[in-house]
Amino acid sequence: MSELAIELKGIDKSFGLVHANRDINLKVRKGTIHGIIGENGAGKSTLMSILYGFYQADRGTIEIDGRKVDIRDPNAAIAAGIGMVHQHFMLVENFTVLENVMLGAEESQILNAGITKARAELKRLEKEYALEVDPDAVIEELPVGLQQRVEILKALYRKADILILDEPTGVLTPAEADHLFRILGQLKAEGKTVILITHKLREIMAITDAVSVMRRGEMVATRVTKETSVEELAELMVGRRVLLRVEKGEAKPADIKLSVKNLTVRDSRGVTMVDDVSFDIRAGEIVGIAGVAGNGQSELMEAISGIRRAASGSVTLAGRPVDVTGHADPAELRKRGLAHVPEDRHHVGLVLPFEESENAILGYHDDPKYRNGFLLDIDAIRADAEEKIAAYDIRPPNARLKTANFSGGNQQKIVLAREMERDPQVLIIGQPTRGVDVGAIEFIHKRIIGMRDQGKAVLLVSVELDEIRALSDRILVMFAGRVVGERTPDASEGELGLLMAGVEGRKEAAE
Repeated sequence: MSELAIELKGIDKSFGLVHANRDINLKVRKGTIHGIIGENGAGKSTLMSILYGFYQADRGTIEIDGRKVDIRDPNAAIAAGIGMVHQHFMLVENFTVLENVMLGAEESQILNAGITKARAELKRLEKEYALEVDPDAVIEELPVGLQQRVEILKALYRKADILILDEPTGVLTPAEADHLFRILGQLKAEGKTVILITHKLREIMAITDAVSVMRRGEMVATRVTKETSVEELAELMVGRRVLLRVEKGEAKPADIKLSVKNLTVRDSRGVTMVDDVSFDIRAGEIVGIAGVAGNGQSELMEAISGIRRAASGSVTLAGRPVDVTGHADPAELRKRGLAHVPEDRHHVGLVLPFEESENAILGYHDDPKYRNGFLLDIDAIRADAEEKIAAYDIRPPNARLKTANFSGGNQQKIVLAREMERDPQVLIIGQPTRGVDVGAIEFIHKRIIGMRDQGKAVLLVSVELDEIRALSDRILVMFAGRVVGERTPDASEGELGLLMAGVEGRKEAAE
């Protein structure tokens, strides 16, 4: 028996002119957690998609447990004992948990017998791996942390011995991420092999046994995790030294640019998600909102930007009221100087089948500089897109490429370039570095600080507490739809954590 769970030899893959993987060699030992890191567009997801059968390599071989295998599709990967949890979940949203787990793996001609067997097996897996989730819950009603558990359960239900996770913590709260790591540790203890693709170097250092680094389609290094450092890995990823801290001067707040008073927002079920929230943001400052996902931050941003109607309260943009309880028009707000980088780039920020150049003007397509009479000026649009691609280092540098074919981090850069380059007075930005590599994080943070230093008012929402503390001039903490405290950036993680859990907030309210 081989001591290697996986060995990739000479894997090479091109998509037209894009050489995604160049002669990749990789060895993964059984019963270990092996990290794969690299910048956006480095070829990590392509390599794992070859291993899982979504793509076929142009050249090279795959060995599983010492035996050469031909993985032509995901069914062949599953038969070889490989399961994959994708960055963007592959679940049928209006199916139940049990139905999703069974889908494609129904074992009985008599469906009821198959369901009974599947329910029993699912219950066993949930108990064994601490992956508790209601088997009869509908996927679209579950938070993302539980949806991810369903993806893991799907793989285990199909008897996976090798589990690939692509950016698994990008949509998780810190507490959910901690629970995921406990699950991965248990999988390792059971003899499973885990491949973890992530941009978060501290996670690599905390949980992996070995880490391989990819850069521009090549495998440039493999290290035993305990023998390396965050600094070395960052430099290997990017090819240069990376500043791992945010450098910024003192803020110079000026006039109030965004004023929110007694804002209350309810969701489609009538549940209050934002409860009587008030704050001001001045030109030349960044106000960060910290909180566990699902405590009203998303609904707050949507109401201010005109996407969601508020139940009550008022918003003033640069001294002029916004009709948030009536018919606020996002297009009109953009013209008035409000730019919005949404949390969900796939469903709100981009149209994935569109070309990069088309997404680069989305929402601003009525600008005269993009028009030629009644028609769009395609040459002007593509020239503008190419300028943004160069300024934001979007890879590959191809304005004609479908946006779906860019990595998640480069998709994020497309949205950021579109909104930031409009020179807004107020920038609302949600999860700016979700799924983004360390080099791009440094770049995005500098851009956000640059917006502040140009006199813009910035509202920043992030589940990354380190990011909130590093970028913000003032921090508001939301819990259960309310602002439960305001702190300076030098507040400790423990203090902010208590506020995020609603503990300190209740104490302050009582006082």
